[in-house]
Amino acid sequence: MGGGGQQTEPGEPASGKAKGVYTWEEVQSHCSRNDQWLVVDRKVYNITQWAKRHPGGSRVIGHYAGEDATEAFTAFHPDLKFVQKFLKPLLIGELAATEPSQDRDKNAALVQDFETLRDQVEKKGLFRARPLFFFLHLGHIILIEALAWLIVSMWGTGWILTLLCSVLLATAQSQAGWLQHDFGHLSVFKKSSWNHLLHKFVIGHLKGASANWWNHRHFQHHAKPNIFTKDPDINMLNVFVLGQTQPVEYGIKKIKNMPYNHQHQYFFLVGPPLLIPVYFYMQIMKTMISRRDWVDLAWSLSYYFRFFSCYIPLYGVFGSLALMFFVRFLESHWFVWVTQMNHIPMDIDHEKHRDWLTMQLQSTCNIEQSFFNDWFSGHLNFQIEHHLFPTMPRHNYHLVAQQVRALCEKHGIPYQVKTLWRGFADIVTSLKSSGDLWLDAYLHK
Repeated sequence: MGGGGQQTEPGEPASGKAKGVYTWEEVQSHCSRNDQWLVVDRKVYNITQWAKRHPGGSRVIGHYAGEDATEAFTAFHPDLKFVQKFLKPLLIGELAATEPSQDRDKNAALVQDFETLRDQVEKKGLFRARPLFFFLHLGHIILIEALAWLIVSMWGTGWILTLLCSVLLATAQSQAGWLQHDFGHLSVFKKSSWNHLLHKFVIGHLKGASANWWNHRHFQHHAKPNIFTKDPDINMLNVFVLGQTQPVEYGIKKIKNMPYNHQHQYFFLVGPPLLIPVYFYMQIMKTMISRRDWVDLAWSLSYYFRFFSCYIPLYGVFGSLALMFFVRFLESHWFVWVTQMNHIPMDIDHEKHRDWLTMQLQSTCNIEQSFFNDWFSGHLNFQIEHHLFPTMPRHNYHLVAQQVRALCEKHGIPYQVKTLWRGFADIVTSLKSSGDLWLDAYLHK
């Protein structure tokens, strides 16, 4: 028994070969960039070479190298039978009968209870979407964009009307951001190809961004939320320090790239105003060009062609550029406050190898439900349910929330729900707390 007797070239199909029997210790030893195994339903797979062809990107699947990926595999793929055929050639064996189904001392009862909950949710049809909901949402985005243009084209481009136009365009952009998120998670149509097509249309033509850039970035966030080096959403490029661990580490090492004890103040200057108009769009263009992603680039350019065709006749070249930047500036505030209130105040740390439910609950929280909160956040006020069931259509989050809360109470896992304003305030409070930890470590450790 054991993996020592089973030698397989990285990525070589295992079909027709004798399969090995492995321990968790052996699986966990294959977790480097050039040697990656993982486990799904007790089956051991060598994904070393295939990871480069993984549709969700090599990084997201690589984050589970040397681990049990069963829960993540189930969460991300709406059609498990379809994706199983890609795994079959990568099969190199299975776990030894004496090995537990969960790795690293995970709570087997909790994992089983969550699997049971997921089965119940599927039987209730909560993974089935109502396409009309999403097409009505798309219709209201197009209507808002049309209204913004009509206002300035019919009544002039004075400051007040231009400001109103900008607010409407920023609203349309923000709502399109939530809609592309739905298609990107494959939560609207049964056929993945339809989701992919509409995703490219919404994020590309309506927003000027890249579907592939978003996929490769966002799926990593879902796979390992709030985990350093794995979740790109907490890669602050040394501008901020987050959580309770990183500030102390930076302080002890005397790292002072910024005055972190004031980060809760300069956050207002460099966070919400600049994330989308500067950082994201520079990164998006660089990614599309460097990866020669001409399809996404064409979709993105179609947005700019449409925007400038509409607004250059009204504002001129420089005026329309200024209008676009101002709209991005407004949208960026909306996006940052909504997306960070669920994560920044939560646990942020290095990899702890927790089970799916615990990992997601410790890194996410909810915001109270209301018609406005649902619309304003694209139903991401149900961040817990979204992270547990990323392919579930958002109009069903509230239907599973009570069951999730009950399961958390059973296993003693905190299920946090806040008001919208408390969520916003906690971002600033958390940044101040982390900054104070850094200063203390910097001065005294």
